[in-house]
Amino acid sequence: MYDYDLIGMRPTVSSVDEIWSVVSILVALCGAVVLYFTFLNPKNEKNYTGFTKKLYDFLSFKVMTLETILKICYLFLAIYVTLSSFSYISTSFILFLCVLFFGNVIARLIFEGALLILMIHRRLTEIYNKMPNSKKEKEKEEK
Repeated sequence: MYDYDLIGMRPTVSSVDEIWSVVSILVALCGAVVLYFTFLNPKNEKNYTGFTKKLYDFLSFKVMTLETILKICYLFLAIYVTLSSFSYISTSFILFLCVLFFGNVIARLIFEGALLILMIHRRLTEIYNKMPNSKKEKEKEEK
C-alpha cells in the first residue's frame, strides 16, 4: 500500500504527496459545502457591507472578472504574435507579413467572440431584471 525507503522505513515522498492530495480534496470539499450553506446563503446577503459584500458578490459570481482577464490575455497574445512574427523575416518576408497580419486578426476575432458572449450575457441579465416577473421585481413589490 505504501512505498517505504529502505533506510529509515518511513513513507517516501510520492506516498506523502498522495496522502496530502486526498486530505486536500476532503478539506476543500468540506470547506466549499460549509461556505456555500453559510456565507453564500442568499438570506445573509443583506447583512454584508464593505469588504464582505464585495467578497460575497465575487464568490456568488455577481461580479464577472472574465472580461478583464480576456482583455489582458488578448493584449498579451497580440504583442506575442507581433513580436514572434519578426522571427520569420529571415526565412520569408511573405510569411512574416502573413503571421503578423493574420495572427493578429485571428486572435482579435477569437477574443471578440468571447467578449461578445459575455456582453450578451450582461444584456440578457439586465433585461431579465427589468421584467415584471423577475425575482428582483417581486422583492421590490414586497417592500
